[in-house]
Parts: sequence; C-alpha cells; structure tokens
Amino acid sequence: MAVLKDFRNNVKPNWCPGCGHYAVQAALQQAAVKLGLEPHQLAVVCGIGCSGRISGYVYAYGMHTTHGRALPFAQGLKLAKPDLTVVACGGDGDGMAIGLGHTYHAIRRNVNITYILMDNHVYGLTKGQTSPRSDLGFKTKTTPDGNTETPVATLEMALAAGATFIAQGFSTNLQQLTDLFVAAVEHPGFSLVNVFSPCVTFNKVNTYDWFKERLTDIGTISGYDKNSKGLVLEKALEYDGLLTGLLYEDGSRKSYEEASGLASLNRIGEVRKFTPEEFKRLTDDFR
Repeated sequence: MAVLKDFRNNVKPNWCPGCGHYAVQAALQQAAVKLGLEPHQLAVVCGIGCSGRISGYVYAYGMHTTHGRALPFAQGLKLAKPDLTVVACGGDGDGMAIGLGHTYHAIRRNVNITYILMDNHVYGLTKGQTSPRSDLGFKTKTTPDGNTETPVATLEMALAAGATFIAQGFSTNLQQLTDLFVAAVEHPGFSLVNVFSPCVTFNKVNTYDWFKERLTDIGTISGYDKNSKGLVLEKALEYDGLLTGLLYEDGSRKSYEEASGLASLNRIGEVRKFTPEEFKRLTDDFR
C-alpha cells in the first residue's frame, strides 16, 4: 500500500513562500494515501497559472494543458480510462474566466471526476491582475481605480448548473482540506472543491487574516442541511459565499458514465462497434 512519500517527487515547487497552494498539494497527496491509491491510479490534470504547476509536483500521472481547458482533458481521460482517479486543478482565473464555459458544462454533465479550484481572487502568475473572483473596488495593474465588475459567485453558479457535490476549504485547515478531497473523490459524480488559497505576493487584501475573520464553517451553523439545495443557496447568499465544509451533496443523480451506459465498459472505444456494412452505410451518408 502506498504511503505519503510515494506521491512525492524531486521537483521542488517554485510557488512563493507562504502561497496557499502548498497546502492544496499536501492535502491532495494525503488524500491519495487515505483513499488507498497507488501513484499509477491517480491522474492530476491542470491548466495554466500558478495552480497549473501542481501536476508536476505530485508523483502520479500528470497533464499540463492549455489555459482554461483542464476540464475537457480531464473528462476525456476519465471516459477513456474509467478505472483511473482523475483530479483536475485550476485557479479562479483559469476556471472562472476563459474556462468558465467548460466549468459550467462539466458540472451539469456530472462525469465522475474531482475539480479543485484554487481561489486567490487574483491572477498570480501574470503578476497580479484582476480576476473574475476579485472583489468590487479591488485595485490592480488592470484596475487602478478599483474593480467595477461583479465577482463570479462560485457557489451560486455551481448550484444553478446542477452540481451534485460542492465543498469549500481554506489553506490553513489541512485536515479539513484532506477530508474534503477524500469525500470528493468518493462521490459518484462531478465534485467541485473550491479552496481559498491566498496569494501572498499580489493580493494584499484577501490575505490569510482576511479570510480567517470572514470564513464560517458550516458545522457552526445550526440546522444546516447539505442535502437541501434551497437552504444551501440561502446560506451562500447570507454569508456571501464565505463558507467552508461539505456544503452540498446530491446522491440521487447518476454520474454521466452510469446514465449513458459507459460505466460497465473498459474503454470508451467499446461504446459502439460497427459492422462493415454499417460503417459503409454511415460513410455513404456523408458523400
């Protein structure tokens, strides 16, 4: 059985000292151990940005894809290799801007993968520009007079898309983050885990202290029910999305693989085999 060191390699992360992404990497590696995975059973698929580097820091299969496109790659990989545990990773710029369309449709499609979104409210790798998650009034090189665009509401968007699993964590709470990743992978469908992962270099507003003062764990909210979509939305609005824990789970929906009959197949290539006559008829239709 694999242990923690089996998911480590000799590549030293070059994130800034204090970056919240270090905790995400550690939690992902610990979750893999808790899940009883071996390195060859895990694939980490990433896009571009500081978050995109994580696939090179975990000893497992890794894909470093184009900006905003981690989820299409991850879904294709899962459908082609259903026995593989597939985890996609991205930042709020990657998943909530150029990749937002992919994020929304991946959620509603409900392929059995986990998506870890590292949310620091800023574009970090390109040296600190306003992101779709930046607060109103946030001043950066691209918004010197303050951001005037409404931030993307991650929780509300995911609920509207028909999410079956939504969780949020904070980089300072490694144990909770690990447990959320474990629960996300075990969930039979698409799992979104949004992680508040502060950028210590380019975001001097949404700092560790800023989040600590504002985040509320759902375990402290009386009567919270993660199975009630209406209540989850109500609390998301009440707390401005600044909640942590397993916020919503719907176990009634089948995953894409189950609903489409792919779950029982070994490879996506076995979905349909055409006889020579059928193939000729199909190709004749396009002439």
